[in-house]
Order: sequence, then C-alpha cells, then structure tokens
Amino acid sequence: MRTEQNLTRLDRVFARLDREPERPAHIDVPQMSRHRVALFSATLAFYLAIVWLVVTTSWLVRLDWQVMFFRPYQQWSEIHWFVDYYVVLGQRGPTAVMICAWLGWRSWRQHTLRPLLTLGASLLLLNITVGAAKIGMGRLGPHYATTIGSNEMGLGGDIFPSGHTANAVVTWGILAYLASTPRARRWLSALSAVTSLGVGLATVYLGTHWLSDVVLGWAAGLLILLALPWCEPLIARAETWIFTLRDRWRARRTGTAPASAPTPVPVAVPLKQRAPAGRTDETTAACEAATRPPRAPVYLAPGPHTGRADRAPVGSRRPPHADRLPHGPNTPSTPAARPLTGG
Repeated sequence: MRTEQNLTRLDRVFARLDREPERPAHIDVPQMSRHRVALFSATLAFYLAIVWLVVTTSWLVRLDWQVMFFRPYQQWSEIHWFVDYYVVLGQRGPTAVMICAWLGWRSWRQHTLRPLLTLGASLLLLNITVGAAKIGMGRLGPHYATTIGSNEMGLGGDIFPSGHTANAVVTWGILAYLASTPRARRWLSALSAVTSLGVGLATVYLGTHWLSDVVLGWAAGLLILLALPWCEPLIARAETWIFTLRDRWRARRTGTAPASAPTPVPVAVPLKQRAPAGRTDETTAACEAATRPPRAPVYLAPGPHTGRADRAPVGSRRPPHADRLPHGPNTPSTPAARPLTGG
C-alpha cells in the first residue's frame, strides 16, 4: 500500500529555503507613471500646505495645543507600557537593522543588490529631506514649548516633521515597494500604512510631537516612496559597478583575467568583380561564381512516411544469376532444357 506524505506549511517553507539561490527571470521595477506623478504632486502640495498652516499660526496650531493640554498619556495611562514598546517601530536603528537583514537575505537568494541599494537610497533621501526640514524650521516640541498658542518655530528645535513617523513610512513601506507580486504589494502597503499611523499617534500620545508634526512626517515619508522610481536607473548603474568591482577583485585574487564580452571580429565582404570588355556571358558567370561566398548547406526535411505496400517496386535486391529464373504466374513450372555442350 502506497502512502503519500502530507507536507505542512512549515515543511513547504523549509523546502523553499533549501533551494539554490537563483536570480528571477523578470524583476518588476516600478515606473514613474502618470498616476504616480499625480500622487507625488498632490502629496507635495499637501506637504507645503501643512508647513504654511503652521508658519502662519492657523487653526492647526491651535489644534496642536488642544491635544497637548488633553494629555493622552494621562487619560489612557493603562496602555503606556505598550506604547513605549510600539514606538520603537519608528526608530531608525532597530527598524533599519531588521529591514536590512530581511532584504540582505532576499538579495542573496535572488543574486541581486537592488533590495539593499533601494533601502540605502530611501534612507539617504530620508536623512537629507527630513533632516534639512527639521534644522531649517527649528520647531520646539510640546515638552519644551515656551509660549502658549505660538507655533514655536525658529527656536532651535528639531521635531518638525516627525522623524519617527517618516522613518516608519519609509522603512516599512519599502517592503511593499519591493514586493514581487501585486497581492503581496497590496497587503504590505496596508500593513505599512497601519504601522506608520500607529507610530505617529504613539508619539502624540507620549507628548513628544505635535499633531502637525506627525501629519507632516506622513507626507514626507510618502514623498520619498513615490520618488523612488526616479532613482531606479542610478540604482541599476550602482549594482553593475559593484558587480564589476567584485569580478575584478576575484580575478586579481585568482590570477585570471576578468570575464569580458568578446570583441566582434570584422568580416570581410568579397567584392563583386566586373568582367572585362570582350568576355562572353559564360566567362562572366564563372567570375561571379568564384567571388561569391560559399553557401551554408541546406538540409531538406524528410518527406512523408510511406508504408511498404505503397512503395513502388524498383527491382530485386538480389544479385543477378544465370541459373536463377524469374517467378510469376506466366512463368512455366518446368524449366527449359539446357543446351548440351560438348566437351
């Protein structure tokens, strides 16, 4: 009796991990489509609108002060311990290590550096854009506010926009950006949105950021994710350059020449010679045949198969013999008498 082994989901996961690393045949690289450009433009307009509302000390600043005076960490003190751990999902160090470990393993499995290079490009853009905005606007946080109702801008702070929120949007959103299937991209997009939303609200709960800081941090992180397709050509060139350096280092270590593309050898095309005046057409044809390049052999496909009964007889395969007579319905049964020869 034959029994088949039922593989569990864990067995299938380990079986997939045991496979040899292989580079995917097709890597889906997001393009800068019109839809993405429209989203980028709308997010940029929203970003500038939030900055303007805070600079002009509008209703958004009054809402910031109302939330601060509400003191959520005192209203719901029973979840304080959970929020202290949850806000770590927005810190640069722990999240970068976790995401880098996962993308590094994926890069090794697929023989490509694109996941790691994309993460590095996104973090670099995050440090430049968010860091410059923090230093340029210099807003103080709720715990260090000096004047009630003011926007606290230009006082040497560094909390506008929220770095925790922008970092959560970028580091968790990069998983959705690098997803290999549309279904995985949808699920990871929803997961990263919920995670970054929770991190932003956690900073408001703890009183380390104004509500407008969190809103601007969401917009800043989304701008970086939407702008990543513009960096794809640079990422591809960086990957090619790194692999070229690796091949040269291996060749120098082993003492062999690095593999390179073979140089094409130019093929000489024979010139057609003209027959001099006075020669006949046969002489001209002979000259052209001599200068014409040789043709490749032509292999004809075999014809349709015919049965033995359909083949026409082409004669006996036996060698002729003087004593052998043909057989048939018109042939007499008794052989003719052989002439006697004297001897």
